[in-house]
Amino acid sequence: MTAIMAAAAASPAGHTLSSQGWRQVGELALALLLSAALGLEREIRQKDAGLRTHTLVGVGAALFMLISKYGFGDVLQARLVVLDPSRVAAQIVSGIGFLGAGLIFVRRDSVRGLTTAASIWMAAAIGAAAGAGLAVLAILATGIYFVVALAFPLLSRRLPNSATAISALRVRYPDGRGILRNVLKEAAGRGFAIDDVSTEPLGRRSRSGAGANGQPRMVEVTLHVHGRQSVSELAAALSDLDYVDAVLASDANAIDE
Repeated sequence: MTAIMAAAAASPAGHTLSSQGWRQVGELALALLLSAALGLEREIRQKDAGLRTHTLVGVGAALFMLISKYGFGDVLQARLVVLDPSRVAAQIVSGIGFLGAGLIFVRRDSVRGLTTAASIWMAAAIGAAAGAGLAVLAILATGIYFVVALAFPLLSRRLPNSATAISALRVRYPDGRGILRNVLKEAAGRGFAIDDVSTEPLGRRSRSGAGANGQPRMVEVTLHVHGRQSVSELAAALSDLDYVDAVLASDANAIDE
């Protein structure tokens, strides 16, 4: 660090200690601390983008801001060479979108990763604020993040569920045992309206009607339902039915974490 500061002091065109010193180290450390806090929350929730990803995004954004603010002092000349430090901040905003888009994926009837992608975007913003020297805003934004990530889900669970949002429910069971009738009865008994039912056989069927390995052939039924109750609770109830092998639910009223 001493060598770096000495080199900065000796550099031409107005490079001084203030352009590469303890203040900038502190701003980079602040970005490290705050972005790591965001990443730790994602890591605890076992998300793909966790502690390391958020920390690197936040520190990287802060470093880009510091480069933009202090990295071109040796080429600036009054009324001849003028640079706009805000241009790097604009590139951070657009560039981080590619990383966030890679975290969002669609799995049949559900979308996952939106919250984690938004947290990556937030980490970049907090890192940029720290690198720009806006420590108060960076700390305040970190506090807002934890309010949104931790308190808002508790509030959302208290809100009434939409009765018209359509959720997907996939049930797998052995064919020829009349299980679909019990599935529909259970869903209707819990107040769900069924909009669509589709059946897909799994595996090959032998001449005797059994599966290729001699076991009963499995089928998967996809139900599109809507109602005020939790689809996750309906899925748990269907899992307890006799002969039901697996149930996978995509609840439109569930909170995407």
